[in-house]
Amino acid sequence: MANKKKVIVTGFEPFGEHTVNSSWVAVQELDRLGLGEAVDLYVCEVPVEYQAVQSLLPSLWKQHQPQLVVHVGVSGLATTVTLEQCGHNEGYRRLDNCSYCPASQCCMENGPDCINSVLDMDAVCRKVNDSGLGVVVSVSKDAGRYLCDYTYYTSLYLGQGRSAFIHVPPLGKPYSSWELGKALQAIVREMLELLELDRTHSLLS
Repeated sequence: MANKKKVIVTGFEPFGEHTVNSSWVAVQELDRLGLGEAVDLYVCEVPVEYQAVQSLLPSLWKQHQPQLVVHVGVSGLATTVTLEQCGHNEGYRRLDNCSYCPASQCCMENGPDCINSVLDMDAVCRKVNDSGLGVVVSVSKDAGRYLCDYTYYTSLYLGQGRSAFIHVPPLGKPYSSWELGKALQAIVREMLELLELDRTHSLLS
């Protein structure tokens, strides 16, 4: 099918106290579940390293030309599946898995302070919460100024806003890997529907 939608979904490797990173476990579960015949899903694990993100993300966008890139990360503070509306450029002081952080403490020198996703996360959140999925979804505007936020900002910049970030809780707190995978499946499908609606409106106007 030449008109298949291409979607990339990433999770992160283990770091700090997260010896198993629920984000990558959830993404692998999504990969098993799939997004249906009309969607070509590509998943990959992202190193918790600033420099790796700077080299990996441009190649993902360029090589695959996706309609949407969704990054998934773990938050030890999260008890819901959290949709992040925006990424931030500055404030990156925490050392990564290689004990490195950018000297400038920012993603992109002279880049905008904040980039919003073209997706309305409140709308996605409402739809998924109304679907009776059994997983609670919420919205945030602060992805935490570590590799999650750094990755999100970089991807929003490269994809002109056609990116999303989802924070998941650690496994079993309270959701299983299967529940997180099902939640990701429902969320990404809603995001694709929203993008399609926006595209249709653009063509009609």
